[in-house]
Amino acid sequence: MVIPVHDVNPVRRTPWVTYALIAVNVLVFITTPGIAGSVAGASDLAQLCHLHAFMDHYAAVPRELIHHQLPPAVPTGDVGVGPHGPGCVVGPAGYDKSPALSVLTAMFLHGSWLHLLGNMLFLLIFGNNVEDRMGHIRYVLFYVVCGYAAGYGFALLNDTSGEPLIGASGAVAGVLGAYLVLYPRARVWVLVPFLVFLPLRLPAWLVLGFWFGLQAVYSSGHGVSGAGTVAYAAHVVGFVAGMLLAWPLKPGTPPPPEPPGLLFGRRARPHYTW
Repeated sequence: MVIPVHDVNPVRRTPWVTYALIAVNVLVFITTPGIAGSVAGASDLAQLCHLHAFMDHYAAVPRELIHHQLPPAVPTGDVGVGPHGPGCVVGPAGYDKSPALSVLTAMFLHGSWLHLLGNMLFLLIFGNNVEDRMGHIRYVLFYVVCGYAAGYGFALLNDTSGEPLIGASGAVAGVLGAYLVLYPRARVWVLVPFLVFLPLRLPAWLVLGFWFGLQAVYSSGHGVSGAGTVAYAAHVVGFVAGMLLAWPLKPGTPPPPEPPGLLFGRRARPHYTW
């Protein structure tokens, strides 16, 4: 997998919405109950139980989205001792949960620093240009719609699953799909793992097309064991939704600068100005 670090595609205005989304995601992550110990690998049972209860409350659960029924018993956040030893207590939910609203709250939840930083890196690099083209208000609506399309699309394909669905990946995938439609020829600096991280400047259509291809393969269960624990199908649905929503804007989109050729090695190192 290539790691994008910068795109050669200047913007005309400050991407305040993209910055705000990143800030909110980081703030929610660091204030999520029990997440600090979980990330550090030093969680005690009480922290894990609290985290499970929090995620169950605010994450999107496919079975709940499709059938609109909450389970009779959910984690309460308490610790108890059962026949098999200590564990997390489950019982009737002490809250009212809207499955539809949980798709929105789930967009701002992440299970690890790697999960969070990966999503925010892609959002920072590609979201600013999409926001610049759409405008702030329309970009907010676009982001949310892509997140909902990804959440419900995944739920339709996994309607019996009770596993919590979290992360901004579906909405960010929509941003990537829009960028591919609007700026396919923009150049993107990436790091390619080849013995060392090799810097290359590649066209966006190649970088994002490769990313989408991987998600499609993984969502089918190929290349990973049982599709892993990542909702790859949500990425695919979000990406396609972003492409479709951005398509009407393509005719009026000014082309980005197009440096000639592909560079590698020392010539491929970007020259930053401060």
